[in-house]
Amino acid sequence: MRELLEKIAAQIESLLTGASLFQLAAIAVVIGLSIWVGRLIRDSQQAKAISVQQGFRSRLAEGLIIVSPHSMALILTAALVGFLQLAKLNNNLVSVALTLVALLFVIRLAVYILRVSVGEHAPIKGWGTTISLIVWAALALHAFGWLDAVVGALDSIGIKAGSTRISVWSVVKLLITVTAFVLVAAWLARWVEQRLMMMNSVAINMRIGLSKFVQAFLVGLSILLGLNAAGLDLTTLTVLTGAIGIGLGFGLQAIASNFVSGFVLLMDRSIKPGDVISLSGSTGTTSDNFGWVQELRGRYVVLRDRDGVETLVPNQHLITNPVINWSYADPRVRLRLPIRVSYRCDPELALRLLIEATQGHARVLADPEPVSRLMGFGDSGFELELRFWISDPQEGVNNVRSDVNRSIWRLFNENGIVIPVTQSEVSYRMQANEQGTRPPEPRNPV
Repeated sequence: MRELLEKIAAQIESLLTGASLFQLAAIAVVIGLSIWVGRLIRDSQQAKAISVQQGFRSRLAEGLIIVSPHSMALILTAALVGFLQLAKLNNNLVSVALTLVALLFVIRLAVYILRVSVGEHAPIKGWGTTISLIVWAALALHAFGWLDAVVGALDSIGIKAGSTRISVWSVVKLLITVTAFVLVAAWLARWVEQRLMMMNSVAINMRIGLSKFVQAFLVGLSILLGLNAAGLDLTTLTVLTGAIGIGLGFGLQAIASNFVSGFVLLMDRSIKPGDVISLSGSTGTTSDNFGWVQELRGRYVVLRDRDGVETLVPNQHLITNPVINWSYADPRVRLRLPIRVSYRCDPELALRLLIEATQGHARVLADPEPVSRLMGFGDSGFELELRFWISDPQEGVNNVRSDVNRSIWRLFNENGIVIPVTQSEVSYRMQANEQGTRPPEPRNPV
């Protein structure tokens, strides 16, 4: 620790000169301008649009946007070095800053490439800048010969627990080692997933299940290998694993149930990506909680409705509750439209008009053919029902209902068929008593 403090004091003393302070001020201006320009680029509408697009060009453009402040700092620092050389001024600090900026540019670009190669759900997503700064700081310290002194200072700070000594450096080394192993495992899992998804001879649910199992296995194995590589005796984790087992039995019961339910869904193939499901729990062609299965994740299923809203449904809910799968075996579904007509109208004509309302619609199937039924005699009219089939419920159900209802209304108006409005008539009759007089008026109690 003393050696590190002495080095820091010597460096600070060497910077307290006019030329050094001028260079430091110029470097600070360059950094400020670079951060400002990079923020303007990242906050622009074009940058936000590129971040949600797919494809190689979009990823390349996103990478250029991410490294925009670093590239701006590199350009400005190089220009500053050239200016000081032309002016024959001292530029030793600016030259060092140019080296450090170039190193940070390369590291940030490499971290972004690693994140893209691992996949959209990479564990380092959102941590790219932090990881880049940590790696850059370590390499910068090593380049200037400060790394050994910093490691020694961190290793001198610690506590002793029994026969084991825990220092700040041991904890940092443990985190770095485990993170590196997990990143490698995530990259391998991504590679295995891509290869499995190319096997068209295997069912999609089986491919997803295998990829999720491989990912969980590799990440778990990488953590154990990382702990062992960091010098931690795995036999000391016996108590910890026992505590984790108890937590899974009590506090983490719901999470464990969702993971197990996810593997069950993948193996029995009851729900797969692309299926149209409804979570209403009631039978029939109700479209409540209607949507498309986008992804099967380890803990939840991504369900996207017609409004573009994505709902994360826990896997356990799909196992323990009734779910309507509109495309499980046969995508054809029958829709029913109840309607009431007045007793003054001809029911036979109304039944024929109901069939005619479905003719010419592109989504109504001719086989099975539409049918109309007289279901009963209601309080204010005949109870009729139109039944027809469609084969593409994923394109929507209520839009077909709307189209057919509009055709029914038009045909009924053209042919004089009346849809009655429910009315209630209340009659009040005053009766006389035995003497032929009205009953006495009720009196309010005093």
